[in-house]
Amino acid sequence: MVIIPSVTTIPVEKSVLKELKSIKQYPRQTYSELLLEMSKVFKLCQPTKSQYDEFLHNVRQKNAVKASLGTENYIASEKSLGKLWNLKEEDEAWKDL
Repeated sequence: MVIIPSVTTIPVEKSVLKELKSIKQYPRQTYSELLLEMSKVFKLCQPTKSQYDEFLHNVRQKNAVKASLGTENYIASEKSLGKLWNLKEEDEAWKDL
């Protein structure tokens, strides 16, 4: 008795199929293997929950500061900080490292 693994058909655009063919690691690699490898890489590249939470916290802090200063004052304070952070001497020093 031959056991056939459960499979499914996924409709994709021809351009997607062409792209998948072009990134196969070897000619006989199945699309199932390829998609599994791609999903592993994708999971590794995803930010962790803590990174996402930190990002949201920073956005909320920035919005709170913006609300407390008012938009015009906030933009002015960002510009003045930008002048401090955009020192050409520091940029030149870091280039050689």
